[in-house]
Amino acid sequence: MFQQKKSIASFLISSSIFSILTVFSSSIYCQQSYQSDLFHIARVKYGGGGDWYSNTSSLPNLLRFISEQTGVVTAKEEDVVELSSPRLFNYLYLYINGHGNIRFTERDVQQLRRYLEAGGFLHADDNYGMDKSFRREMKRILPESDFTEIPFNHPLYHSYYNFKSGPPKIHEHDSKPAQGLGLFLEGKLVVYYTYQSDLGDGWEDPDVHDDPPEKRLSALRMGTNIVIWRLKGGE
Repeated sequence: MFQQKKSIASFLISSSIFSILTVFSSSIYCQQSYQSDLFHIARVKYGGGGDWYSNTSSLPNLLRFISEQTGVVTAKEEDVVELSSPRLFNYLYLYINGHGNIRFTERDVQQLRRYLEAGGFLHADDNYGMDKSFRREMKRILPESDFTEIPFNHPLYHSYYNFKSGPPKIHEHDSKPAQGLGLFLEGKLVVYYTYQSDLGDGWEDPDVHDDPPEKRLSALRMGTNIVIWRLKGGE
């Protein structure tokens, strides 16, 4: 069963890279085709003073775990992209996190909106402290959409591993439950927000936070689910 799942995941990556070229090729911002056959995660570099670069070992660890467990061929390191860059449309998967203030420029707002309308996806992971500013900025981008909790039977929670109660709680901050929140555009989930979960801390090297092995494994598996769900088409 495990080998079968790995074979399915390996097939998904090639079809998904082809799909992004098809979806984004009509964008006026897309300057060149994305030729890589590897799956990339692009970390969003933003203004406002928040630490967009936090959890430096998290994404490389997640990418390695995904490759080892699913057979998806991944890049070894994260990419970094600014929302105003034409390179934005090269990526299936954007990731944003941090502890502090987030502020998008008007061009950032316009281009992220265009990216999401074209079929792009953003995973936001609150590293404790970015919630207020992130919600404010996303309202500028998708004013017609409000964050709603994603039901536990959503395919995202069962795309590779089963999470019957939504995202795991990795670190405790305010005695609030971990939540998976979403923003929808024309019925499609385009922004998935892990709130009070702190997945990125769980993806870090073991000696950074001294999380128990089962916590790290749960965080890595949840991250894998989000990626596999995305590669299956995000439906």
